Amino acid sequence: MKVVHFVTAIDYSLGGVSVYMQMLAKELGKFVDLLVVTRQTADPLHLDNCRVKFLPFPMNKIFMFRDEWVKILEDEQPDIVHINGIWMIQTWIVQREALRMGFKTLITPHGMLEPWIIRRHYLSRKLPALLLYQKKALRKAKVLIATAESEKENILRLGYNKNVEVISNGIAVDSVKMKTSWKRTRRILFLSRVHIKKGVELLIDAVRCLSSELEQYEVIVAGEGDADYIVALKDKVDDAGMSGIVRFVGGVYGEDKWSLLRSADVLVLPTFSENFGIVVAEALACGTPVITTKGAPWRDLEEWGCGWWIERSVEALVAAMRAFLALTQGERERMGCNERRLVEAKYSSRQMAANMYKLYGRFAKHGKSQCD
Repeated sequence: MKVVHFVTAIDYSLGGVSVYMQMLAKELGKFVDLLVVTRQTADPLHLDNCRVKFLPFPMNKIFMFRDEWVKILEDEQPDIVHINGIWMIQTWIVQREALRMGFKTLITPHGMLEPWIIRRHYLSRKLPALLLYQKKALRKAKVLIATAESEKENILRLGYNKNVEVISNGIAVDSVKMKTSWKRTRRILFLSRVHIKKGVELLIDAVRCLSSELEQYEVIVAGEGDADYIVALKDKVDDAGMSGIVRFVGGVYGEDKWSLLRSADVLVLPTFSENFGIVVAEALACGTPVITTKGAPWRDLEEWGCGWWIERSVEALVAAMRAFLALTQGERERMGCNERRLVEAKYSSRQMAANMYKLYGRFAKHGKSQCD
């Protein structure tokens, strides 16, 4: 089976979708002949078990983008064209040309159809895209792939396509070392792209409420983001008199990232919206408890005794952090063991790739089909 994945970028600075593509390619490439088509970036992630081709992305080269994409389709003759992400005109061109040539297309929106995301810049960006091409693109996909049941429900409510399948994201859990000690390090960690939707401001507000209880703690904010937004967050910390507690360390990658996850007492991700939240799975694989909001699809935290899945408010976050601070070392260790079992059972990249391959098999028997 030959599969072409299109993704707008694969770069260290971009987080979730890039890491997803890296994990998926490593395992999916063992099942299929896999080509990943993307654009060149400053700091790309390495992909195993696949080929990679680059397309020009500037809008003044959009016709060159289309022509080079058509040439790839002519050369590859794929069974499946799998598109990662929506809203950009390039994703529509990729699908439109694939359909015109008779190839089957699948779309993974990666959370870009979640209500919070749609509401942002709705009149200026989302509505024009929906009217011009995005609604049509979603309707023409053979399947839309969600990463959680909650995302599937949100997609179905839109009514654009009733064919929605859930395939959970995964991580290479076998290669992740688990922490060996649950003795307190007095380190609270935020690790994600530093973006308004991720909730760093909520964390800062909660830490301010708990400042007397966190005197000997450090709160590490790790991740890249818009420089002006990060300056605004640092100003907020300074204005609250918490510069001695909250520390911004920028992007952290590779083994430094895993060491940071293992060294943290708890990961906090107070997000507005996540279709998955891969850093949650990474923390759980390390045995580090997690506090996240119901903007992320992590009910498993409660059901497996791995952390706190809370309403998105300062009060709820303060209560969860206090509950964590009250745990004994033995309780934290039992929680850590539960976390590892959860990730091994439900969120391995090997299982993700196997599920994806099985889904492709429903459509790839004859390679090409007539355009819808």
